[in-house]
Amino acid sequence: MTSSYAGKSGSLAAVVILVLESLAPARAGEIQLFGSTQIVVERNVSMTTRDGVALRSDIFRPKADGKYPVILERTPYDKRAETFGPELASHGYVMVVQDVRGRNASEGEWYPFRHESDDGYDAVEWAAGLPYSNGKVGMYGASYVGATQLYAAIASPPHLACIMPIVAASNCHEQWVYQGGAFSQALNQGWSSSLSVNVLERRVGGTVQPSRRDMKLPPVTYPMLDVGTSDGLGDYYYDWLKHPDYDAFWKAWSIEEHFSRIMVPGLHLGGWYDIFQEGTIRNFAGITREGGSDTARGGQRLVMMVGGHAGPGPKVGEVDYGKGSVVDWGSLALRWFDFVLKGVDNGMGREKPVRLFVMGQDSWDEEAAWPVGRAAGTRYYLRSAGGANALSGDGRLDPAPPASEPADRFVYDPADPVPTLGGPAFGDVHLKQGPYDQRENEKRADVLVYTTPPLDHPVKIVGPVTLDLYVSSSAVDTDFTGKLVDVGADGAARNLAEGILRARYRDSRERPEPLEPGRVYRVEVGLGSTAQVFAAGHRIRLEVSSSNFPRFDRNLNTGTDSGSPATASVRATNSVLHDGAHPSALCVDVVPVN
Repeated sequence: MTSSYAGKSGSLAAVVILVLESLAPARAGEIQLFGSTQIVVERNVSMTTRDGVALRSDIFRPKADGKYPVILERTPYDKRAETFGPELASHGYVMVVQDVRGRNASEGEWYPFRHESDDGYDAVEWAAGLPYSNGKVGMYGASYVGATQLYAAIASPPHLACIMPIVAASNCHEQWVYQGGAFSQALNQGWSSSLSVNVLERRVGGTVQPSRRDMKLPPVTYPMLDVGTSDGLGDYYYDWLKHPDYDAFWKAWSIEEHFSRIMVPGLHLGGWYDIFQEGTIRNFAGITREGGSDTARGGQRLVMMVGGHAGPGPKVGEVDYGKGSVVDWGSLALRWFDFVLKGVDNGMGREKPVRLFVMGQDSWDEEAAWPVGRAAGTRYYLRSAGGANALSGDGRLDPAPPASEPADRFVYDPADPVPTLGGPAFGDVHLKQGPYDQRENEKRADVLVYTTPPLDHPVKIVGPVTLDLYVSSSAVDTDFTGKLVDVGADGAARNLAEGILRARYRDSRERPEPLEPGRVYRVEVGLGSTAQVFAAGHRIRLEVSSSNFPRFDRNLNTGTDSGSPATASVRATNSVLHDGAHPSALCVDVVPVN
């Protein structure tokens, strides 16, 4: 979610360059060579939004007469970091890379999501009217740059012809800032702090000239830079904390609430260990189902690789999936844009719309739809004699439902949360991402562990993963977490999918309700999706606990929300029931193994 250029942030040279470039007029096109092809590059080309804000772009185009399709990328990560422009131009496209409002060379106030639909519409129509444009505009980019495409698409600009959002959310409340009602702490704090660097640069940029100070003061009193306070560097972060519920604040920016307004085909590229995995899948499925035109409904495609934000591969986390797992985003984009914008018969029109990298099988499957139509819903029931605590306990997963069994109990102490270990743990460079051996966490008494016997045949799970749990707590609020794990023949227990539910949001993300201590509730914990073959001799494992920190903030068990300055916490004794009346289960889709 941050650009490679971020390493320059913070230096005085970078501040001066940013200030001077943002004030400089657009430069006449400079000629560059890409391979043997001459291209023209124009820097800081300005457009004006409907409310009078200047947004600046770098433009890459062929050095040849004619009109070409335009690929538009709108980024908060500094347009100068984009390297795809020369290659696109060499293939007969115009690439426009634009700093979004309030970022780097563009004017205005930076506030995530707020202006992206209107500004995106204006940018598409401006790009379509460039003298070397043929009027067809596609959009491209990853993460927030994927979101800017979707926000533009729901504004339905007439000249937008297709999009290619990579690892992009569909709902900023549920997939970005919160998940299951829990605050995504590492992601939000890391991302907001990173983007605040440019806000600070823009603030101090006007103070780098000594003539702006009182020149009569003694030189020894010269203030090097007027950095001010941290106020205003990331006000949106604190606004997010004021809105823990899914209210009107969030609904105004929810892409999935407006799928019916999207009129164009899209290629959605996601990753199994990506923070926005579910957003990618929901964008594909939602527009396929609800898109505003036949072209949109019939023109969506989904490609699911391994890593996404967790890394490009072939090695993600501790696992090397082979060079065949790696997706060349640029080559895929060229193929997509050739197919849609130029009408090239490159075979894409005859391919199935869903392409999935299946882990464990370590090869690609093509499918007609998501979820996979030939999958069979399967339940693995939680079973034990009441001692599923830790790896040494007696928890097991069984296809047969329980009859009469005691509940499993554990104590969740907010002062000693279960640490994040792998998974979609983005936002802090110290957090491991992707698949990692979970046995260190499985030693803890506050982690319930349920495992099948060694499999006598391969089991292929492809689809959404959920927990259907019957739970109770001694607290008025607590969290329940789940993690699906593949246990190898050597005992290594590598995570596949995970999720969390803040119990007060068990029935609604809009209207939280406290728990009645001791009362049994049926809850559903979404663990995202996966595509994995559990080999013969491997075991399927489920972990259940109440924390995954710092990926998610700690529930203090008192009912206070994440925006509260309160620090007081209580321990919660949490129970998972599994008997005839309360058949807690892991729910997966099993696909026949070829």
